[in-house]
Amino acid sequence: MATGANAKIRLKFNSQKQLSTLIDSLAPETNAIVTRRANIKLERNGLFLLLIVEAQDTVALRATLNAYMRWINSTINVIDVVKKT
Repeated sequence: MATGANAKIRLKFNSQKQLSTLIDSLAPETNAIVTRRANIKLERNGLFLLLIVEAQDTVALRATLNAYMRWINSTINVIDVVKKT
């Protein structure tokens, strides 16, 4: 795929367990080909998650980033709720 737009986002997590849980929960999304307009890659580096998105255009980039950032936020919220119970 020829990429016209790309982004790399680096997020720091509180623990390896939190990061592992997040990566495991996003694995089905990253392994499934939802669109041919964007490729997603998740990498772990210590306590950091690197979200790499390569897209054909800025519209696909924005949509993909928005979806993944919402999923990441939702997963973190669920982890926090489970920790409190």
